[in-house]
Amino acid sequence: MKIEQFEDKGLAHFSYAILSECAREVVLIDPARNPQPYYDYAKANDAQIVSVIETHPHADFVSSHLEIAQRTGATLCVSKLVGADYDHVAFDEGDSFTVGQLTFRALNTPGHSPDSLSIVLSREGKDVAVFTGDTLFIGDVGRPDLRESAGNHTAKREELARQMYHSLRDKLMTLADEVLVYPAHGAGSLCGKALSGANSSTIGAEKAGNYALRPLSEEDFVQELLADQPFIPKYFGYDVALNKAGAPAYAPSVQQVPRLAAGTKLEQGVLVVDTRPEAEFKQGHMEGALNIQQGGKFETWLGSIVGPNEPFYLVAADQKTQEDLIQKAAKIGYEPLIKGALIGTPAPTYTMPKLDVATFRAHPENYTIVDIRNESEAKAEPLFADALNIPLPVLRERVSEIPTTKPVVVHCAGGYRSAAGSSIVAPALVGTPVFDLSEAVKSFQPGAATH
Repeated sequence: MKIEQFEDKGLAHFSYAILSECAREVVLIDPARNPQPYYDYAKANDAQIVSVIETHPHADFVSSHLEIAQRTGATLCVSKLVGADYDHVAFDEGDSFTVGQLTFRALNTPGHSPDSLSIVLSREGKDVAVFTGDTLFIGDVGRPDLRESAGNHTAKREELARQMYHSLRDKLMTLADEVLVYPAHGAGSLCGKALSGANSSTIGAEKAGNYALRPLSEEDFVQELLADQPFIPKYFGYDVALNKAGAPAYAPSVQQVPRLAAGTKLEQGVLVVDTRPEAEFKQGHMEGALNIQQGGKFETWLGSIVGPNEPFYLVAADQKTQEDLIQKAAKIGYEPLIKGALIGTPAPTYTMPKLDVATFRAHPENYTIVDIRNESEAKAEPLFADALNIPLPVLRERVSEIPTTKPVVVHCAGGYRSAAGSSIVAPALVGTPVFDLSEAVKSFQPGAATH
């Protein structure tokens, strides 16, 4: 038996291929949008993919489960509660199947979603591992507030938090301490609030170190789980629906994105997402363009700022970056929204002024300061007195709340988000100077040296 873990660092997503060496057969769990790595793994091991299990309809990425099943003939296993729109085998508590000497059995573990499964892997009758999806993470558990308006079954966050309490204590914590824990996400995922950087654990280690598994009353657990959850990106409900239906094949869908020649006239009124470095963007860009820079979390910020019903043009610095960004957009199912991808910027007529940091430092009261960090970040470490906190994911909707009586300075924690934020604010507040504090924000943080 081999357990192969695949990691998508951008989305902090883990998927799994479990190989039965005697049968030369592979079972996949929660595959990512691009199916090629799984085909390559099966080929390298002279094995056949025979089953694909989805622990739940994912909110933060698009799965290739349907495409893989259609290409390989593998059986698709999901909970009957999903109400999946594709051909599948219902896989719920009491159900199991065997591949070689390996047995996969389902546990219904609602809490993150009403239809969440955990998959227990046993070998010759002994439990070896549990694939916990978004139920149990390393050091954390799945958030219960994503399915109030999405999916076949919806549930209020309080109800799901109570279900999570029992899924953990009545099911997962009853497994043997030595059983390995393989979650669907690691540190950086928005499907929880305090995930560890580790990629696996054991039931015993989680009992000892996971805050959510310590002795707590149900009421205390619910209160603690619901507190301080991160924001919900705009694309999450869209991806739940797309995964319930089954996404189109990855490679053809990526290829269908129009690649536009330099100088192509763009349609008026369509959003432009300019991914070039902020310095280049500020020197010249199209009117109203959003500066969501190429980076490790591009797809998360794209799906947090741009809604799933908004077509957009995608601007990249070069061809390699362009292709990478189209693929990243496809990971969250946004490739059909791209009206065209182009290199460089046609007719860059808009610029952004550079902030005199020394002047700002001497008299911050002469500026309206907009803090676009998350509410929890702003509360934990306020940097400027009287700053207006409007988190980046809701900034486009709330930009009218910003006063225009003084020049505006936008800041985040490190500069990446404020590049996007200032590009949102500037065209909305015509006639008011808008500045990006950018990386200079670090010099205002506690303990920073100033010059």
